[in-house]
Amino acid sequence: MSKPKVKDPLAPPRGPVLSKRFIVALLLMVLGIAWIAYYYIVFDPMAIPPTDDGSPAFMGDLGDWNYLIGFGLFFVGLIVSAHPSTPLGRGRGVVVGMLACFLLGLLWICTYYIFSDDLSSIWVFNDLGQKNLVVGIAFMAVGFTFATRWE
Repeated sequence: MSKPKVKDPLAPPRGPVLSKRFIVALLLMVLGIAWIAYYYIVFDPMAIPPTDDGSPAFMGDLGDWNYLIGFGLFFVGLIVSAHPSTPLGRGRGVVVGMLACFLLGLLWICTYYIFSDDLSSIWVFNDLGQKNLVVGIAFMAVGFTFATRWE
C-alpha cells in the first residue's frame, strides 16, 4: 500500500500559468519593446535611412519621451507580473525575476560605462546618453518589487 502524499505547508500554491494578469503584463512588455523599436527604426535617421518623415507624426513630436513611454510600459509590465497570480510572482519565479532585473540593470550600466566613449554603434544606447543610468537603475528598482514578494 502506498503512502498518501503529504502536502508541504511551506510550498507556494500553484496557480494557472496564463492568468489574466500575466497576459496583461506580457502585452505591456511587448508593447513597450515595440514602441521603442518602432520609434528607433522609423524616426532615427542613423538607424535605417528613412523613406519619409515617419508616421504617426505625434511620435516624432515626442522625441526622447518615446523612450520614457516604451521603457515605462516595459517596466510596468514587469511590475504587474510580480504578483502571486502570475508565474513570475510565486515560488521560484520571484527569485528568477528579481535576479534577472538586478543583473540586467547592472549589465546595462556596465555596458554604458564600458562603451561610453563611442556609443554610436550600440542601438538605443546611442540615443539615451546619460539616461542609460536611469534605465539601469529602473531595472534594479523593478528587481526590488520582485524582492518584496520573496518568501
